[in-house]
Amino acid sequence: MRQMFTFMLPFMLSNALQVLYSTIDMVIVGKYVGTAGISAVGQSGYIITFATMLCLGFSNAGQVLLAQALGVGKRKEMNDIIGTLFTLIFIIAAILSIIILGFRTQILDLMNIPKASYDMAMEYMVICTVGFIFTAGYNIVSAILRGMGDSSRPLLFIAIASAVNLILDYLFTGLWGWGVAGAAYATVIGQAVSFIFSIYYLYKRKEAFGFDFKPKSFIMHRQYAKMMLSIGTPMAIQSGCINISMLFVNSMINGIGLVESATFSAGGKIDDIINKISQGIHFAAMPMVSQNVGAGKPERAKRVVHCAWIFAGIWTVVFIALYIFFGKFMFQLFSDDPAVHELSGTFIKAILWMFPALALMRGTGALIQGIGNAKLSMVLALLDGVVLRIGLSWLFGIYFDWGFYGFVLGYGLAAYGYAIPGVIYFLSGIWQRRKTLADDI
Repeated sequence: MRQMFTFMLPFMLSNALQVLYSTIDMVIVGKYVGTAGISAVGQSGYIITFATMLCLGFSNAGQVLLAQALGVGKRKEMNDIIGTLFTLIFIIAAILSIIILGFRTQILDLMNIPKASYDMAMEYMVICTVGFIFTAGYNIVSAILRGMGDSSRPLLFIAIASAVNLILDYLFTGLWGWGVAGAAYATVIGQAVSFIFSIYYLYKRKEAFGFDFKPKSFIMHRQYAKMMLSIGTPMAIQSGCINISMLFVNSMINGIGLVESATFSAGGKIDDIINKISQGIHFAAMPMVSQNVGAGKPERAKRVVHCAWIFAGIWTVVFIALYIFFGKFMFQLFSDDPAVHELSGTFIKAILWMFPALALMRGTGALIQGIGNAKLSMVLALLDGVVLRIGLSWLFGIYFDWGFYGFVLGYGLAAYGYAIPGVIYFLSGIWQRRKTLADDI
């Protein structure tokens, strides 16, 4: 318990600051641009998040390989794993950026963006996509640090980026009146600063991390690239499915009106804060599971899951209380629109049903990914992100005609599609019979 607490706390703070990035954009845009600006940043932000989560899936695959290699004592192979991870993620990031820029009009049309927000959403998405390579780079370094058991440095790097973003947001959007574009430029510059600091840290301590930064070390090794793609593709599909489902739910809600769109954007950002902070528990548990499995200690891996459940349960109770007592105030931070404040109560009533499922997922999700069972993770994500998230939102929102409440309720209840089967898998003990990835490194 104590070891996990000290390991996960920096992850939770780091994730909170990472969400603060886009949250600052929305708060300042809401203050200086208005409801249409909130909708623009919130809706186009889902596209950037979608691309980020795809890269994160492959970064996590590299993290799992590193952690299991470290657990079994194969430090020599870690140089090749890190070099392959760098090159692979940068290639994927470049491809995603080209796709988003090439199909930007079709993407926003598919999302059914309100007319009042369309041009601003396009501007924000294009600027952030051009700078997406810095986001991918930061995620690579963070994955390496997590795999090696370092949770404090990612917190430092994202803290620097958040400070830069906050200052530039007020300067570009507030004082200079650049609108939504100013928020996008602030985000990109902040991410660039974060990546530069993180890569400099890794370079200065290259002996400790086992990566020499020689040009030849960046050549992809077929064995490790194949393993990362094998593990990372289901993880990326998992992240992608959840975000694609968000686009469909957003499209249905955008069809209701601008106020509903802005309320869901603000609520989604609050939900993202809660999700990302509690995800720090997942980020801490996953390398702990990987290292213990690699070292042949499944009982310790099991205790890691139990600890994750306890911490996630405590966190869930705290945030349910915050939502109940301070929910409307949190929405007021994003918008001055009384209509958004009024509708926030409906969002809160529906979204609270999701939190018990999130608590369960932090433990079992870390186990499933930590042992490298990416296929199961993908299947559960398809159930959660596609079958249930889209299906339940349509069922409650359109078929039952519950409107905005039904869409949010369906979005929240979908999480049980991952949580319940994950718990069954863990309790069954089947995972202990899997071959470890460390045997193939």
